[in-house]
Amino acid sequence: MASEQSVEQFKSKARLPDFVVPKLYDLFLKPDLSSSFKFTGAVQIAVDVVAPTRFVVLNASDLAVKDGSVSFKKDISSQELVPVDIVTVEEDEILIIRFNEVLPLGEGILSIGFQGTLSDKMKGFYRSVYEHNGEKKNMAVTQFEPADARRCFPCWDEPSFKAKFKITLEVPSELVALSNMPVIEEKQNGPLKTLYFQESPIMSTYLVAVVVGMFDYVEAQSTDGITVRVYCQVGKSNQGKFALDVAVKTLDLYEDYFAVPYPLPKLDMVAIPDFAAGAMENYGLVTYRETALLFDDRHSAASNKQRVAVVVAHELAHQWFGNLVTMEWWTHLWLNEGFATWVSYLSADSIFPEWNVWTQFLSEATSGLRLDALDGSHPIEVVEINHASEIDEIFDEISYRKGASVIRMLQSYLGAEIFQKALASYVEKFAYSNAKTEDLWAVLEEESGEPVKKIMSSWTKQKGYPVVSVKKSDGKLELDQTQFLSSGATGNGQWIVPVTLCCGSYDVQKKFLLEDIHSKVDLTDLSGSWIKLNANQTGFYRVNYDQELASGLKLAIESKQLSASDRYGVLDDSYALCMACKQNLSGLISLLAAYREESEYTVLSHIIGISLNIVSMVADAAPELLAGIKDFFTSLFQPFALKLGWDPKEGESHSDAMLRGELLTALSELGHTDTITEALKRFNAFVEDRDTSLLPPDTRKAAYVAVMQTTNSSNKSGFESLLRVYRESDLSQEKVRILGALASSPDPTVVLEVLNFLLTPEVRNQDVVHGLGGISIEGRDVAWTWLKDNWEYISKTWGSGFLITRFITYIVSLFTSDEKGNEVEEFFATRTKPFIARTIKQSVERVRNNANWARNIKSDNSLGDVVNELLVHKV
Repeated sequence: MASEQSVEQFKSKARLPDFVVPKLYDLFLKPDLSSSFKFTGAVQIAVDVVAPTRFVVLNASDLAVKDGSVSFKKDISSQELVPVDIVTVEEDEILIIRFNEVLPLGEGILSIGFQGTLSDKMKGFYRSVYEHNGEKKNMAVTQFEPADARRCFPCWDEPSFKAKFKITLEVPSELVALSNMPVIEEKQNGPLKTLYFQESPIMSTYLVAVVVGMFDYVEAQSTDGITVRVYCQVGKSNQGKFALDVAVKTLDLYEDYFAVPYPLPKLDMVAIPDFAAGAMENYGLVTYRETALLFDDRHSAASNKQRVAVVVAHELAHQWFGNLVTMEWWTHLWLNEGFATWVSYLSADSIFPEWNVWTQFLSEATSGLRLDALDGSHPIEVVEINHASEIDEIFDEISYRKGASVIRMLQSYLGAEIFQKALASYVEKFAYSNAKTEDLWAVLEEESGEPVKKIMSSWTKQKGYPVVSVKKSDGKLELDQTQFLSSGATGNGQWIVPVTLCCGSYDVQKKFLLEDIHSKVDLTDLSGSWIKLNANQTGFYRVNYDQELASGLKLAIESKQLSASDRYGVLDDSYALCMACKQNLSGLISLLAAYREESEYTVLSHIIGISLNIVSMVADAAPELLAGIKDFFTSLFQPFALKLGWDPKEGESHSDAMLRGELLTALSELGHTDTITEALKRFNAFVEDRDTSLLPPDTRKAAYVAVMQTTNSSNKSGFESLLRVYRESDLSQEKVRILGALASSPDPTVVLEVLNFLLTPEVRNQDVVHGLGGISIEGRDVAWTWLKDNWEYISKTWGSGFLITRFITYIVSLFTSDEKGNEVEEFFATRTKPFIARTIKQSVERVRNNANWARNIKSDNSLGDVVNELLVHKV
């Protein structure tokens, strides 16, 4: 019985006890934004005591409980029980309240008064800085996912403890104050006003939201009459119109798709200047980074536009998948994030069919495949979460991108119509409650008649994925599945793989489940000059073809017989096998030459990414071949870049606009003289008068990289001009573009100066990681030294959220030697904390895999001959 337990028995537990559960929070908050940056609050929680106990155990962190403010009543009229002991266990982030007597069973009211600090850590109830009429101001913002509502008010801060919320705010009269629900009453009290918000539906604490600050807004109505607003800094409301239009269309789409109306009376979306994540799906009050919500016609690129559309669609998907139906525990995080990622592409494709986003989705899948090929990966369903601080690390490519990819694989296998019908049944069945992964499988199984749980458990309960090796023999296709690892080792996983097979044409297809390690497929009813497994790349696995089949696919690429998705897939699989030392780089280079007439954005974008990685590896492994490799890729990209030019063309496609920027940026990074000369000419003119016709948003990154390519310690005029543009811009997207280029200088001295600049107040904490993403190979050693020298400050400043993992990943993963891997392990041996342990392990593994690949490249005796032959033939 809980009444017999001591305080000690509640410590060091992953989850809260459930003998007292919340039903309704009546929460009052009063933030001070003027000087103290404190907030005061009080909460009356209607609870249900379901088992005899003298204890109430709930979450609280960084809060001071007011003396004499804690009490328990059976009801408003009954006698007040006062605790004899209140213990804050900061390391466990819990508050233990002990009473002298056993609490009466049934409903009661727990009252707590508290005080906290509006920190600048971008979590809990925090402050964000913005400018209004040239003066710096502070806004108060909440960010509670995954487990930071406890930093704002004492609560049962776990997703399964759903409750209703009545929120009251006392704020300065001139400010806008928002919460999940509409205001039902407002009282003025001199310079302050008190706002009473409508009671919310039942929801988890991580979805509660409050925003207080100066805002403009634009609004529209959905077909069902839901008021949708986009709030942003004063003077920027026009930049919210695109997101508003996407949101209204997406709401209508999701109401139809999920067959359940949007559950709240309003939807607000707010651009926050300081925000750690991209966005957060708080019920009815979605918060965003400015880069993910605002679009400026003059200064935002086509890629910015697409990001806004996809992120808005992602967050609105959560209003059903996550908010209405919520995961039972963080083990099932992928139910939220995987589905929202997948459905966001469904929305974007419906609203912008000309964008071909399902082909672009393959880059999401690739990101998941890359991480999941590490031994340090984790299953989609993460079972072991021992502390709240460990949750941040699973908001990664596995939960989002692998999750979305296996959903797409399952939808492709079951069929779109059956899948949609089952999802609607699932949402209806578990609305306003919590669900586990098995609950979803049960509904899908019932609707489809397929063994969904059996199939999908192999994808969600174990880490990794298979590579299916395939060869022809005696009129049959022989298939073998093994676990794919980037190290080149073979894992022991086994999957039930939904295989699709095309033979010479997309009209000739075969579908089956590959359950065994070895299998054979009869080809007597199939004929064609090529065979492609995983048709249109809907499956989350790789394929390794024997030489005969690979040659057939290469010819099919050259003759444009394969779909864009399959052209992407053949290349991505070959690239992954090359990195794992299962194929030679010379073979991959030969395959890349088959794409000399490629025209599809997603495929070319992937080729660009692969090429720049190859250049980095060759610089270490075979520097004598570097010039030839660069010439090969320059010759591959130049025709496309010449065709697109520097200036947008009347009526050109969205994807051409994105491709132009990526091609010119790649040519700048490759040191292409003509590109750099033109880039500098345009940049210098742009700096003088900011004429956007000279340097449109889509090509600015290319120009900024060109500037830094020609910047060194004896000539920093371009760097200084770029900093001037940074300082004079008030558009977050422009600042991020510039930060992403600054560290690309080949001069380590300049790179160090850039890294030190990142830690100055001129760069918002949320944006520092953008500056780390573009570090040149020449600058990686100085970056590693910088990271070590500043680790204490970095750990203190970013150590309470997931952004710190980016510091490690972006810098450590650049290295290609076992010696450096040992050095990294040694440095972090005494500095590892639960919230970075997985990231350190994965980053060191990447370094060791790079070292293996570098050795393989060095031993590839035919690489130089292949490159020279391709250059002679002007490929």
